Amino acid sequence: MDLGVLDFQLDPALIAQRPLPARDGSRMLIVERARGTHLHAHVRELGDWLRPGDLLVVNDAEVIAARLHGRRPTGGAIEVLLVEPLDDTGWWRCLARGAGRIPVDEAIDFGPGFAGTWGVREHDGFRTLRLHADGDLDAALRRSGEVPLPPYIARPHGPSPDDRERYQTMFARAPGAIAAPTAGLHFTPELIADLAARDVACVALTLLVGPATFLPVRTPSLAEHAVPSERYDIPDATAAAIAARRAAGGRIVAVGTTTVRALESAVELDGSIRPGSGRTDLVIAPGHAFRTIDALLTNFHLPQSSLLALVAAFAGIDQTLAAYRAATRSGYRFYSYGDAMLIL
Repeated sequence: MDLGVLDFQLDPALIAQRPLPARDGSRMLIVERARGTHLHAHVRELGDWLRPGDLLVVNDAEVIAARLHGRRPTGGAIEVLLVEPLDDTGWWRCLARGAGRIPVDEAIDFGPGFAGTWGVREHDGFRTLRLHADGDLDAALRRSGEVPLPPYIARPHGPSPDDRERYQTMFARAPGAIAAPTAGLHFTPELIADLAARDVACVALTLLVGPATFLPVRTPSLAEHAVPSERYDIPDATAAAIAARRAAGGRIVAVGTTTVRALESAVELDGSIRPGSGRTDLVIAPGHAFRTIDALLTNFHLPQSSLLALVAAFAGIDQTLAAYRAATRSGYRFYSYGDAMLIL
């Protein structure tokens, strides 16, 4: 698929720089695939658009303070994005600006009592880094690390204290993500309680959001777009709840594209969900045959991105682009801290 098809023009003023005061106060564009219509609502009204017996599936990944600012022995500054722990001795796979020129075993200073030592450069552009701390390493990371906000969210002096709370969903319990599963940012305990009162249940899985989710597509087509694998885990209870709700005629409503990728990576030939842990490098594009979901709640995504391709695969290219045009005309807020779209 030519990614140029998934291009659109966006006024930078529509890129949400900060979250709204109320998480569930975001607007929600309703896309009814069968009718080809667009309607306007708010996330707090989600229950009005679902049916008793439907099941929400959310991603409970927790964002870690994965961005570190350090100094080389030469005095040069370097920024590191931790991607994934390699073991329990402090070794991480990471991305870093300019790290390709840094020799193995060079030290980097992240502040008092916190440092790192460079390991090898891997074939795919990642580096390895061993972290050291005086005392608890996790505490040092929480103290010195920053929330890894996307580059389109401008913070001249770094993330604010509010970002540590707002760039985290209410479901977060499994640490290791380096970006938020942003569709989940809209939920509150009150909204979940309202859905439960309508017999709309909620279950969780984990996909630890890594570079595969946000790396730009640099190939002419998605068929050539290879991504690093990401870890996921689907509890037995979640797989069982999906099977039970589907057998009873309920719809499976995925909250976010990462949830979709986990489910579509774990589906068996008979349509059941395989519980357990795994890794996925699945890239979903138009032509994909969805086997696990009936509806999708998602944020608005970057043009020519793999996330937008997934949405287009589910809603159709024409309907997706029409929905994005409707959203821009109506002043919807875009990207991580922006508004939502419910595709039915």
